[in-house]
Amino acid sequence: MDIKLHNLDRGIRNFLSLYLLVILIGIIVGLLYLKFSTSLTAEGTITSLNGNEERAVAEMDVEFKFPKSVAELLVTTHNHIFGFAFMILGVGIIFFFNSTVTGKWKMFLMLEPLISTILTFGSIWLVRFVDSSFVLVTIISAILLYASLIIMIAVSIYDLKFKSVAG
Repeated sequence: MDIKLHNLDRGIRNFLSLYLLVILIGIIVGLLYLKFSTSLTAEGTITSLNGNEERAVAEMDVEFKFPKSVAELLVTTHNHIFGFAFMILGVGIIFFFNSTVTGKWKMFLMLEPLISTILTFGSIWLVRFVDSSFVLVTIISAILLYASLIIMIAVSIYDLKFKSVAG
């Protein structure tokens, strides 16, 4: 099977490009939410998960945050693992047929977000209930997850929209 994105019919190339753009917008909105809720910092992530009751009481101008309950973490973990799995499946299948990135890098980029999804959402449980230093696992795996997805989307859109015109 030698299907390449840039060789597909224009209609399906437009559809897949739009799908990838919608996924990219969803990723950007998710990152904006993380910026809002954690300030994209280790301390902000720990506070978001473990709360800040003592600090909020001591400093009256700090927003009061309760520790995440088991139920909240279950909902977050469940929704994200299922949602990310389907998103990664769609993006990964499209990316598989690109002609720009091949070999080991292609496989790495396709598998990495699945592994990082488990690490990211598994490590928030460790931050909450074991030790806050696990936040480094959360941050590193999330960076790898989002970077891999964005690279796969960018390469796929390039192959779908620009490579067909150029070559």
